[in-house]
Amino acid sequence: MSNSRFADAVRRRLGAAGWLDRSQIDAALVDFRGVFTGEAMGMARPASTDEVAALVQLCVEHDVAIVTQGGNTGLSGGAIPATPRSGDARPRLVVSMSRMRAIEDVNIERGTITAQAGVTVEELQHCAAEADRLFAPDWGARGTATLGGAVSTNAGGINVVKHGNMREHVLGLEVVLADGRVWDGLRSLPKDNSGFDLKQLFISGEGTVGIVTRAVVRMHERPAQQRIAFASLSSLNALNELMALARSAVPGALSALELIPEVGVAQVVEKFGVRRPLGIVSDWYVLIRYDAMRGGDDVARVDDDLTMLLNRALDAQLITDGVIAGTDAQESNLWVMRDELTATRSFGGFGVKYDLAIPPDRIAAFVERADTLVSTVVPGALSFVFGHVGDGNLHFTVLTPDVDDAPLIRAASELRTKLDGLVWEFNGTISAEHGLGRELRERVVGQKSDVELDLMRRIKRALDPDDRLNPGVMLPDE
Repeated sequence: MSNSRFADAVRRRLGAAGWLDRSQIDAALVDFRGVFTGEAMGMARPASTDEVAALVQLCVEHDVAIVTQGGNTGLSGGAIPATPRSGDARPRLVVSMSRMRAIEDVNIERGTITAQAGVTVEELQHCAAEADRLFAPDWGARGTATLGGAVSTNAGGINVVKHGNMREHVLGLEVVLADGRVWDGLRSLPKDNSGFDLKQLFISGEGTVGIVTRAVVRMHERPAQQRIAFASLSSLNALNELMALARSAVPGALSALELIPEVGVAQVVEKFGVRRPLGIVSDWYVLIRYDAMRGGDDVARVDDDLTMLLNRALDAQLITDGVIAGTDAQESNLWVMRDELTATRSFGGFGVKYDLAIPPDRIAAFVERADTLVSTVVPGALSFVFGHVGDGNLHFTVLTPDVDDAPLIRAASELRTKLDGLVWEFNGTISAEHGLGRELRERVVGQKSDVELDLMRRIKRALDPDDRLNPGVMLPDE
């Protein structure tokens, strides 16, 4: 079937709004950083699970490969069609979930939201807040990132230290399989021990074994108030003890703990007009958030709790100064600084970028070893580190700001190989919350055992024997 005839068939199934021609989808064929590009015959935009199932059946009949796309905010290229392998002449079709935007049910008694895959994370947060509850997953792209994409990449963010990754929030899923059948797993049971937990196959599956169409997700008790402290570390070696103190000082209150480098603060202050929270300048800072779970005295006490934490940290010489945001404007200033702390936005130019995780107690040792490694391979390069250190997640980037990028570009392959090895030496992962996508699918071979890779490929073959769903993503070639 020609592309035009296939497009006509899709329009008949989905209506005129369900199809966009190739000339209309340039933005969907490049990731927002401009790193990954791809090709597709067009974009299908189903508006219901039945339409997704009908579309997949049409793709099976005419041998078309499918790449599902949510908000296209991913950082590993998993939502951009990959270059076909040799011998694979199938056209690619982008399937957008942008018309599946319904929030179907908010159940306060169960503490759940049932929603379609195209609903944004921010919409879920607002919906939960209206019910005086909290939808905890949260990161900078919250206004564009979708529920389906968050489930498919097991997204994380700033609240993982208290509430866990997306995996901990999903109670049930509805998924369209590679043959067009629909698996209805939309259960809202906290406990269900009736065999394999099939939903886990699709969480972090990056669209390679099924298309997530709807989900039941948890809400949490909404904090009566959240307060933020910003402190300057005496040294990075003080981080582990400070994290332990922040957890133990007021058990259950810690909901975010972020590491911020001075080199990043300076860039954000210069480029985004953010005010410095402290007069003192230090190499490293931390942003600490405490929750007050009840009203009344508990709200008033959260300031006392943070003040006590800062005083104890000062006495122990873990920090050199600290401040608690006293107004909404001050709090917003801190979060803008954190959200804009990506090396791409602040510095520009070429970078070797990581979303890695290591055991939290080994962060200082890792950063020291990584900085030494970088300076050996690319003298003069800058190691830029920040992230969700409460759960061991570091966003690590190597840059050469204000100088020629050519030496770093030439050394990038060697640098990645050596940094990958260092991450694994620390019993870490090269993908903490962004997924493998196209960027890491071959490199992850060094992290996975032969048995683990074999099991992953067996699952793929069992659920998608024709490799129709997102080919060339996540799984390394055999």
